[in-house]
Amino acid sequence: MSDVIERYDIPERLFWLHGPRSGPAVEFDAGTGLWNVYGYPELVEVLGDPATFSSDTMRVVPKELLPSEDDFSLKGFITQIDPPEHGKLRKLVSSAFTRKVVADLEPRIAALTHELLDAARERDRFELVSDLAYPLPVIVIAELLGVPSGDRALFKEWADALFQRDADISLKGTAEERSADLKATMKPWKEMSAYLAAHAAERRRQPRADLLTRLVEAEVDGERLPDEQVVNFAIVLLLAGHITTTMLLGNTVLCLDAFPEQQDKVRADRSSVPAVIEESIRFLTPFALLGRATTREARLGGVTIPADQMVMVWLAAANRDPRQFPDPGVFDPGRDPNPHLGFGRGVHFCLGAPLARLEGRVALNILLDRFAVLRTDPDDPVQFIPTPSLTGVRRLSLIQSLNGSACPPGRG
Repeated sequence: MSDVIERYDIPERLFWLHGPRSGPAVEFDAGTGLWNVYGYPELVEVLGDPATFSSDTMRVVPKELLPSEDDFSLKGFITQIDPPEHGKLRKLVSSAFTRKVVADLEPRIAALTHELLDAARERDRFELVSDLAYPLPVIVIAELLGVPSGDRALFKEWADALFQRDADISLKGTAEERSADLKATMKPWKEMSAYLAAHAAERRRQPRADLLTRLVEAEVDGERLPDEQVVNFAIVLLLAGHITTTMLLGNTVLCLDAFPEQQDKVRADRSSVPAVIEESIRFLTPFALLGRATTREARLGGVTIPADQMVMVWLAAANRDPRQFPDPGVFDPGRDPNPHLGFGRGVHFCLGAPLARLEGRVALNILLDRFAVLRTDPDDPVQFIPTPSLTGVRRLSLIQSLNGSACPPGRG
């Protein structure tokens, strides 16, 4: 693993990639005011007990760190809602992500992948994130939602403003730091909210066969969802619907570059592509961190966490806990079972996981078809997303070694 760290200059903030932790599985950080959970069994306990470890983290954030209610509302933001309300909202769109519905998207995903690779070939350059890993999933989720995929430059601008930031996570800080952080966050959030609100209003006038119309027309307990709830739900779907796959695909290709023997194996046996993707999610966990708030005193990992505390659960660290994963620093697609927490666990298990897995499988197969070797360009170093809570590349250039433009029969 040390060779990989040096080769890609992996940042220190991605501490879980820099060898096994020596500290406790659960500890309090006085500097940030946060409790951190790193161990696998401890995370499983937290994610399986939403009554004690609530997703409504905003209620324990100091008021001075939050924007005014006039500027910002989390109503309908499904990642911040606990049962039973969470289950009601999740049910509204779960039918859009069933195995059959997702499977039916495979031809469209394959066609898009070929189109994007053809366009990159014409430019005589190939940077994986901008040419494929970003546009592919954003086009798919935009089409599902019913917003113009041609606006994807806007979506990227908003996503970058929200996620491509190197600000540390803390409940403390100076007034100036808090003000700057809020300002940087609120501008893209307001723009994205206004954009989706306009599309939602149009759906009320002219319904279509898309997810946005489903949200606009949905009822919970006999009542339609308020506008801000529709918009916030759509924001989650749009952002999470593409960011996860963007990181998953980039990380998987990086793993195959770092471990060429595994690339040789998957080329020889394409049935192992899903296992390669699952191991890449464990090895380079896209969403490295989730937040929870204690509703009552809780005993976890041998320590007592008081009520009303912010708890950060490090999925990426738990996915490298040697108590669960032998030789966690080894990229081994042959792990069986591989119960990683890359998509979460429990009631908040990633709704779009089947879609992300399909997009990753289809795109990776086509990349293996069309590239004689997936190899990063040493003259254009890999760049990682600066956000401490994400593990992903924002730039990954590949050496052009295309096999051809056509997909072999029976593939993709």
